[in-house]
Amino acid sequence: MENAVLLVDDNRDILKLLKNTLDTLKRPEIKAFEAPSGEEALLEAARRKIDLLITDYKLPGMTGVELMHKIRAKHPEVKVILISGMSDKKAREEMIGAGAMAIFDKPIPLADFLDAVERGLGLVQTIFPPEQVDVKTEARHVRLSDLLANFRQDFNTQAVFLISERGRVQARAGSLKDSSLEVSIVSALTAIHQASIKVSRNNHQEALDSYHVFQAGDSDLLFIPVDSLYALLVAGDGLANQENIFNTITGVLALRREVQKTLRNIGATGELRSISPKTVPLPPRQNAEGKPGKSQTARLKESPPAPEMEALLEASKTKPKPPTNLDDFWDQAAEQHGKKPANAKVISLEQAKEMGLFPDQDKK
Repeated sequence: MENAVLLVDDNRDILKLLKNTLDTLKRPEIKAFEAPSGEEALLEAARRKIDLLITDYKLPGMTGVELMHKIRAKHPEVKVILISGMSDKKAREEMIGAGAMAIFDKPIPLADFLDAVERGLGLVQTIFPPEQVDVKTEARHVRLSDLLANFRQDFNTQAVFLISERGRVQARAGSLKDSSLEVSIVSALTAIHQASIKVSRNNHQEALDSYHVFQAGDSDLLFIPVDSLYALLVAGDGLANQENIFNTITGVLALRREVQKTLRNIGATGELRSISPKTVPLPPRQNAEGKPGKSQTARLKESPPAPEMEALLEASKTKPKPPTNLDDFWDQAAEQHGKKPANAKVISLEQAKEMGLFPDQDKK
């Protein structure tokens, strides 16, 4: 079945970027149509059914929200993604309140954009998997998704994710408040997980114990590693408040223990291995017969010097040695420069005789 996507922006470069990004999904059923203004977008919507509208908020003649309402009058089921250059939180909430499923600031996070497109068109999500995804579907133990769902219900959270070291959501319950940025947030948390592993190893910890709390944003976020391969993300309102933080962390730690048990049962756990700072000596070099060979230092001693080095050594033999003390220095200077006149325009008596300028006294 064909999915019609209408791209609206007065910037041709943005339209080209969005079109090329959609092509990376490699889904022939997605048909993209472009319009540089709200009026031309309405003409396109009059020609065909639109499944997904992707529009800039500021358009010539009308806003993206106004265009959304006009197209929905003809196509009530259309999903809408708004693109805005404004970072004002109130304006963002107004756009979400108008019915947009996702809002992206410029520059557009392309991974989040593709995830929103897949969700908007009801396609099988390849960028960010939906709920009820287990690490191993053949596992007969308590499913990870059930553990997360129970925790979410008990603590009234928005979302609980089990994230792998590669940034994949292996199990989940719920969604973030602004689901359009889930991909970017998970990607950033994956980098934090990798950094935590390095710090823990360099600190010679036997277990990966680190806690990351992000408070007073769209949601409170708690990110706690399970082991070197997995980590838990919990999102909700007021989870990190002073009166709630202790109970929240206690509950997340209990959830982590249960998740660790399940991962061990299905063989999907990763232990933290400490890195010893001791230097390990290199094994001795072996010869062609497989026997230990000579060390690198011994081979360098026995090898002949290069021709360039031999030339330098020979030159150093004939080169006069520098003076070793102050008396030797002045003796050498007197020998080299003592016969030279102080005035460059005056020659010595010996030089005059050699040049035939001084009469020979013996002939007189």
